[in-house]
Amino acid sequence: MPAALHPARIHPSSIVEDGAQLGRNVEIGPFCHIGAKVRLGDNVRIMSHVVILGSTSIGDNTEVFPNAVLGCAPQNIHYKGEDTELVIGSSCTIREGVTMHPGMPDFGGKTTIGDNSLFLAYSHVAHDCHVGDHVILSNNVMLAGHVTVGDRVIMGGGAAVHQFTRVGHHAFIGGLAAVSNDVIPYGMLNGNPGVLMGLNIIGMQRSGFDRKAIHAVRRAYKTIFDSNTPIRENIAQVREQTDKNAAVADIIAFIDAESERALSSPARGQRG
Repeated sequence: MPAALHPARIHPSSIVEDGAQLGRNVEIGPFCHIGAKVRLGDNVRIMSHVVILGSTSIGDNTEVFPNAVLGCAPQNIHYKGEDTELVIGSSCTIREGVTMHPGMPDFGGKTTIGDNSLFLAYSHVAHDCHVGDHVILSNNVMLAGHVTVGDRVIMGGGAAVHQFTRVGHHAFIGGLAAVSNDVIPYGMLNGNPGVLMGLNIIGMQRSGFDRKAIHAVRRAYKTIFDSNTPIRENIAQVREQTDKNAAVADIIAFIDAESERALSSPARGQRG
């Protein structure tokens, strides 16, 4: 029994299969099911009625609230029982009813969650998603497969993200937004269909960006999305004029990167 090797508190009504690896000071509440390939770090707290299956690892100091289901088979008709992974970082909070699925074998076979992230009730992370650090998914947020979410992104309740979409770091997604195209770093998107509404200035301030960086990003944003000229020409202009500001460089690199999706803009449908 894993608990014999590492001090852990396991409620007698819970099932911990042979082979599961439990770190020190793990707590598993009543009526939980922990699979044989699960790895729990130190000080992980699993509350009641939680199911963790498959090759799922959870980092130190993460809390999982009742009725969360982690590591079950991806919701994909092409999944045939392959051994793929779900990797959850340290110091995350996973609230009631959250679901997270492992990857598909044809796309790397791994879903990853960073550190210090908060997943509110009934939010969903599908197969092959990659979620950064200090991310907040509010209640009922839905990430389809292959979504990439950068660090310090906040998503409002009920937001839905289309498969293969990228959300850049420090972006803010409004409640009930439909995100079907990539959202630039520091962008703020609202609506259904989602429209880029400006920049997440408050988020940048909270993260310690100085006024110079914020003003540089504002200038770049206005140039990139100037409706008088094509967006690719605008991006070239910003690239030529950049003052080596790291935040602006992040936006340019994000736009330049290969992507399955078009680019969210303030005037949806006019450019991409």
